[in-house]
Amino acid sequence: MIKIGKINFPEFPFLLAPMEDVSDPPFRRLCKMEGADLMYSEFISSEGLIRDAIKSKKKLEIFDYERPIGIQIFGGDEEAMSLSAKIVETVQPDLLDINFGCPVKKVACKGAGAGVLKDIDLMVKLTKAVVNSTKLPVTVKTRLGWDEKSINIDEVAERLQDVGIQALTIHARTRSQMYKGHSDWNYIARVKNNPRIQIPIFGNGDIDSPEKALEFKNKYGVDGIMIGRAAIGNPWIFKQIKHFFKTGELLPPPTLKERIEAVKKHALWSTEWKGERTGLLEMRQHYSNYFRGIADFKPYKSQLLSTLSIDELNSIFDTILTEKDIL
Repeated sequence: MIKIGKINFPEFPFLLAPMEDVSDPPFRRLCKMEGADLMYSEFISSEGLIRDAIKSKKKLEIFDYERPIGIQIFGGDEEAMSLSAKIVETVQPDLLDINFGCPVKKVACKGAGAGVLKDIDLMVKLTKAVVNSTKLPVTVKTRLGWDEKSINIDEVAERLQDVGIQALTIHARTRSQMYKGHSDWNYIARVKNNPRIQIPIFGNGDIDSPEKALEFKNKYGVDGIMIGRAAIGNPWIFKQIKHFFKTGELLPPPTLKERIEAVKKHALWSTEWKGERTGLLEMRQHYSNYFRGIADFKPYKSQLLSTLSIDELNSIFDTILTEKDIL
């Protein structure tokens, strides 16, 4: 059984990756219903928390039905990371995760996220500052290295374990790869097989089907799998993978009705959490993903994108379900 702090997980847990502008409470709630074993907040700027930035504070909101739930922070300053860890502790998540993997320019090129991979000594100092500032279990998510010439995940794993992290998630790409090319899980397997490593090692990158999840589990020996982009518009992936692991059989893809019911819930929870206008504006990024592959859906998508009324949105969905050529 996998354990982080006092949290007991299934024998092989599936984690929902922290994704900016995606893994908010409404989306996490759907993924939890569909079988995610551990989820994280969107990443939160340590500087933003200290400044009491409204957007950063909003991301601290968690709910009991999400548990176990982790809050993820990022930053490049020891004092800011230490103070933000204390702030995070006040909302009582189950764990605190440090982001050393975000590759986007506005984060990495300011010495945070994957940018810290250029300076392992700093990464260790930041991690130690967080561990020493909280009673919460501290975990880390990172990448293989800055680029293929500076892959340093073996050293990173050992040194971060030595300063007290209780689990490590590795995205099997370098920062320079961003989200392109293929992930290389051989590096994750090497970390997992290192006799010095005693903490759980979770793998992340390119898991988009039950078959691949099982293949990677067996081939690379990780303790669990984190799923990110493959869950966008497809929260069912957790249930699908678990069913395949248990039975060896693939579940049928969600029907149009099941997709619509999921989007209705997602939209309702989004409006309840953010307000109707903001909630539906932010839902617009999800429609294409939920209805990918549905024939002749373009006219309906245009209608969905044009409304900022939850009642009108539900009316559009009701109309779709009555259209026999779509069913």
